[in-house]
Amino acid sequence: MEKIIIYQVFTRLFGNNNTSCVHNGDVQTNGVGKMSDFTMKALENIKKLGATHIWYTGLIEHATQTDHTSFGIKKDNPAVVKGKAGSPYAIKDYYDIDPDLAVSVPNRMKEFENLVQRTHRAGLKFVIDFVPNHVARQYHSDSAPEGVINLGEDDNKDCAFSNQNNFYYIPGTQLSAQFDLKDYIEFPARATGNDNFSANPGINDWYETVKLNYGVDYNGGRTNHFDPIPDTWHKMLHILLFWAGKKVDAFRCDMAEMVPVDFWHWAIPQVKEQYPHIIFIAEVYNPAEYRNYLHYGHFDYLYDKVGLYDTLKAVTNDWISAQNITFSWQQVEGIRNNMLNFLENHDEQRLASTFFAGNPLKGKAPLLVSALMYTNPMMIYFGQELGEKGMDAEGFSGEDGRTTIFDYWTVDTIRRWRNNGKFDQKLLTEDELSLQEYYAKVLNICNSSEAVREGEFYDLMYVNPQLQKQYTFVRHSEKETLLVIANFASQETEITINVPEHLFEYYGIKENTACEWTDLLSGSQITTAFSSNIPTKLNVPSWGGCILKMKSVKKAGKKTKS
Repeated sequence: MEKIIIYQVFTRLFGNNNTSCVHNGDVQTNGVGKMSDFTMKALENIKKLGATHIWYTGLIEHATQTDHTSFGIKKDNPAVVKGKAGSPYAIKDYYDIDPDLAVSVPNRMKEFENLVQRTHRAGLKFVIDFVPNHVARQYHSDSAPEGVINLGEDDNKDCAFSNQNNFYYIPGTQLSAQFDLKDYIEFPARATGNDNFSANPGINDWYETVKLNYGVDYNGGRTNHFDPIPDTWHKMLHILLFWAGKKVDAFRCDMAEMVPVDFWHWAIPQVKEQYPHIIFIAEVYNPAEYRNYLHYGHFDYLYDKVGLYDTLKAVTNDWISAQNITFSWQQVEGIRNNMLNFLENHDEQRLASTFFAGNPLKGKAPLLVSALMYTNPMMIYFGQELGEKGMDAEGFSGEDGRTTIFDYWTVDTIRRWRNNGKFDQKLLTEDELSLQEYYAKVLNICNSSEAVREGEFYDLMYVNPQLQKQYTFVRHSEKETLLVIANFASQETEITINVPEHLFEYYGIKENTACEWTDLLSGSQITTAFSSNIPTKLNVPSWGGCILKMKSVKKAGKKTKS
């Protein structure tokens, strides 16, 4: 059994060595990383962090302001492209790789296939984006297999909705956005990707995309028309099978909840019938739909954004008590092991940015909680482990605490970690090295510890109402017991932990007035009571915590859970 640890990396930024990028610079000025920058040494270093999977974000060809017409790729109108590099979620060709990422553009698919092979040789699984809800305004596949008809090519553009159309139309109306479209003409106008069904999207809409039609008539009272099977379903299943055939291991499905769950119910089993190893991860933000997308939609994992992520952010910033962490996992009881935990991704603000915690050390306590609570997957975003702040004003993406997904840019911490592919750590500061070591310890414990990898979780907060800035829980397996304490306070804290009698009864552990522990983080030896009669007293370091492993699990008679 393996606990999944995903290392998300924005592919075009990872290998960019430019130290002097300029605001809104083009690819010639600012440069761009390549798939080839993920050398065996790079992948081995990512694996050393504890990663089991790597999500290469932004691989599939998307709209861009860069001219690739010399390679037979149609030019995009800059009026409907966000940023010089373009959004990786404005897909231009579902069957192709972004030409920016290739050393040799004509050989870009072969370079992708080589990347898959290298990733697997490094002992990592390969995660790729699937963007099902919307495509670029000027979508056109010039690399699709023979016989594949382009999206929208056979649409009846005279009707607003047909379940055999790939797009939604505003018949007889030209697109007229609330900003300057310059010379871009779209007639008839099509609905915009964020469910704007007018011909007049605004600057804050996903105006660079058009919404795909899965047989839901939004203008007809949101009615479903799934018989006969919508044409878009067939086309998207073909795309999934195309990439599955390239030996990828997982799909991270963008805005999956904006696509009807019935499509996933129909498509995922067909993919898994041919490729049973593939996992599906859904970006879903509506807790009321979680179980629907898991049980009926057949997803393996869902983002735990509005639950654990939002709670940990609030606790980290001292907005709410650590007691609220208990409430967050209780909301996903029964599906906890299907939730993907994270503290950063490309959509969220960097933890070290002034928009979040303002200090990377404040991420150490929430990491203990997010990574160690269950057997479910954990994800980190490249540079998080080095304290990347994301505080650049890169171009289309302003100074918002996020690493840009729209611009040609470099990531300072990653560039110095790479050091031109040497990964010799010579350009990293002592603080960055220390933080990276901490992340590596925690993430590697996720699979080296049987209790974390496959054991049970026991929340101790219900008998410790006095704890407001600390969160504590037990992980237990047949051979191992861990006591985890996360300290969100800015100072070292002496705490007293009450342990209920029920824990000892349920796990069959003998109570001990002088239990010996090893802190897996510091290596220090600790002796303290572990009993329902005597509180456990500990000193917990600031903005961090302890992972205490019981030296020997002394067994008692195990009772059934009440």
